Amino acid sequence: MVRWRVGTVAARRRQWAGAVEIDVHLTDGTSMRALAYPELVGTPEPGDRVLLNAGALLMGLGTGGYALVVALPDRLPPDPPQAVDSRDAGHLVKARYTPLQPILLGVDEEASPHHEVLAAAEDLAGLPVVTADLHSALPAILAGIHADAPPARVAYLLTDGGALPAWFSRTLSALRDELVGTISVGQAFGGDLEASTLHSGLLAARHVLHADVAVVAQGPGNLGTGTRWGFSGVAVGEAVNAVATLGGRPVGSLRISDADPRARHRGVSHHSLTAYGRVALARAELVVPDGLEPALAAEVDAALAPLAERHIVRRVDTAGLDAALRSSPVPLSTMGRGLDADHAYFLAAAAAGRHAARLLAAAPTPQAGGTR
Repeated sequence: MVRWRVGTVAARRRQWAGAVEIDVHLTDGTSMRALAYPELVGTPEPGDRVLLNAGALLMGLGTGGYALVVALPDRLPPDPPQAVDSRDAGHLVKARYTPLQPILLGVDEEASPHHEVLAAAEDLAGLPVVTADLHSALPAILAGIHADAPPARVAYLLTDGGALPAWFSRTLSALRDELVGTISVGQAFGGDLEASTLHSGLLAARHVLHADVAVVAQGPGNLGTGTRWGFSGVAVGEAVNAVATLGGRPVGSLRISDADPRARHRGVSHHSLTAYGRVALARAELVVPDGLEPALAAEVDAALAPLAERHIVRRVDTAGLDAALRSSPVPLSTMGRGLDADHAYFLAAAAAGRHAARLLAAAPTPQAGGTR
């Protein structure tokens, strides 16, 4: 449950799109690092009293390295501007029935300028969509896409298996120039567009953002329990089904590693094997990078053999991908390991991006102005 703390802002630290990091002096004399989302609670200043939810920080959870600001009780932000009809400002409620539920304008709801387009939209017309388990795969997938198709317009769909606010991700903040836009779907929020479901978010990527390629992955903070079914990445299989249902081309980014100390994640992670092998009912193109170490390559081949009846396993050359990964505008890191420490993981994600880029000729995009 919630572990509450009260304190005073001592200093502001880093700031990125949608988030402010602060130091807080607590009433018991200790200090705590906290994160505030100005869109929800206002912008904290030194001297402000803050109410914190400190549970994840006190428990030492992986990406929960912050207390979270629940309110600035002595300096509440003003109400947002209201339209003549309050529903014109949006009535899509996310993080529903929690104390900080935001009310947003959904790209697909009646008041949206895009409602008519999405009401008529039925399919993705062959849009390549890369599905990935972890948020850390996003910059590597982008590196692979832009290595072969520099002008490609890439949309990112933030699903709600990890961090709900898009603002939590410093990676996403730094990748803004690499993306045509972020669409937060389901209970996630804070993207350039808000969508009710992954299905409507995918249609918005195609018909509103005019993306050439889309990437679907959860935010930071993957949930896992060490069991076959108890992890947030099962949604990858559901994403494959959604993409196929809408007439897109699912491209599976596999979680491959020879560096993870946990046996269940070595070779092809059990997360990928369960999501693609048991949850995904539609056919996807699962990408394996060439050039893996022989022992790892043999392990990957053996793990994927049972999936070959349902999916298409694509071998993708990796020439130039290492250089593309090293040129990423954001540091590459997964589970605390950088590019050189877990090279196979990032190479597999980049190879999936490359394969999606090579499918572009099969997915002509409607005319749109602007660049990625």
